[in-house]
Parts: sequence; structure tokens; C-alpha cells
Amino acid sequence: MKYAFIREHSRSHSVQGLCGLMEVSRSAYYDWLDRPESKRSKEDRQLAGELTALHFEMRQAYGTLRLWREFSRRQRRVGKHRIARLKRELGLWTRRRRRFVRGTASRRDRAVHPNVLNRLFAVNQVQRVWVADITAIWTLQGWLYLAVLLDLKTRRIVGWATGSTFDGQLTLAALDQAVRRSPSVGGLLHHSDRGAHYGCHAYQQRLREKGINSSMSRAANCYDNAVAESFFSSLKNEETLHQRYRTREQARAALYDYIEMFYNRKRLHSTLGYITPVEFEQINNAA
Repeated sequence: MKYAFIREHSRSHSVQGLCGLMEVSRSAYYDWLDRPESKRSKEDRQLAGELTALHFEMRQAYGTLRLWREFSRRQRRVGKHRIARLKRELGLWTRRRRRFVRGTASRRDRAVHPNVLNRLFAVNQVQRVWVADITAIWTLQGWLYLAVLLDLKTRRIVGWATGSTFDGQLTLAALDQAVRRSPSVGGLLHHSDRGAHYGCHAYQQRLREKGINSSMSRAANCYDNAVAESFFSSLKNEETLHQRYRTREQARAALYDYIEMFYNRKRLHSTLGYITPVEFEQINNAA
């Protein structure tokens, strides 16, 4: 792979400089150049281009296993160890997930509900449990707040909203979108933290109107809502931490692309057996 790189760039850069960059000798490179390219080498060169394109298409977030799974989905037969080797040789490093641990202060004058979910994240039905949370994205215009609701069975983001203020109207907008997209929500369990934006009268009233039951994490315990926290970790690791948004509108467009086009429809989820949330939902609805 190093020699192929040198040959590919030798018209625009000196061979001596390229050999120094790749840490190989010129004599070894010229010896390789005089030999006919093997079938394996040709296949590696073709696969290297495909692998590089897929790596960036998937936002540099996929490790070897997910890349191998994605190649299999595309009817491309290639071994996991070969992908791992080519990734190393090409310098295609996976973005590592950072841990985000935080708590949300609760207000004593807001409704507080018991932790009914109690970290039972493995549910057996779609549309039985939604988890809700809110985070902030920095832009040069100031903070943009994002509220989401995620279906615990499919891991799909069923509702989301953005705004420049951190209040109950934002979370209500996300809830209303989720309700509009759902055929039936009666009896569903809604789990969130104890923040005022979920405990306020207007939000709790909307839940009651729709027949949705409320569950809340224990005070300052982010692990009680770990699935929502995990989504935000993926979002920040794969999108927002690597971007510089000039405006809130630019950030919102990026969030739409990540949530609706990538996360829900394209990103393979290990919890779902390496298929996408939309595909998993379709399979469950057809069963």
C-alpha cells in the first residue's frame, strides 16, 4: 500500500520525499516497481478505495466490525481481518466515543414521578417506552438546544426539536412531533430526567391528554436514562464535536441530516443486530 501510494503521487511529488514520508527506501520502492503487480495487490488497491469512501460516508464512526457488516449488506464479500489490515495501512482511524456524564437539576415546584422504567432498557414491543432528553450544541450565534424522544425498542428518534431557549416549549415541540408520527400512544411509558422542562404543568398535561404515563430518573442520576445519553454521545462524537457552526440554522440543518438521514436510516446499531432503526421497526411492524 505504501509503494502504491508513492507511485500514485510520484508525478506531483519527488520519489525521495515520498519514500521518506512512507519510511521506505528508494531502492525497495524501485524493486517493487519493476515487479508485476499481483492479483492480491490489485484487489487491495481497489478495496482500499472502496474502504476509504465508506469510512468517510459513515462519518469515520465505524470500526472494523461495522465496516465489514456494511460491506456484507452491499453484497461485497471481504474478510474482517483484511479490512482491519487495510484500515491500519491507510491510516483510517475510527473516531472514539467520549463519555458525557451530567445531571439535570430538578425543581421542587415541578411534578416528580417515580422511576418506573428502573433501567429496564430491554423492552419487547415497539411504541411501549420512549426516553426523552435534551442537550446543547454550540454555534457562533450562541447555544442551540436539542430535545429528542427515542423509542426504546427500535432506538429510532421518533421526535425532536431545536430552539435557542431551554424551556418547556422546546420539549413540547419534540413530544408533539413524536405523537404525530405515531399511530397510537395510549398506555406508552415516557421516561425523562427531573428537569423543569419535563416536570412543568404544560408538559405533564400533554402526557395525560395523550394517555402517556410518566417515569423520571432519580435525582442527578444520568445512568437511569443511559440510552438517551448514549445517543447524545454518538451525535457529538460523530457530528457536532468535529464541526464549527456559524449559525443556529446551519447547526439545525446538520442535526436534521444526522438524525433523519444517517442515524435513523443508515447507521447500523449493534443492539439491533447491526441493522438500522428504521429497518428494525419495519421488520417488527411486519411480524
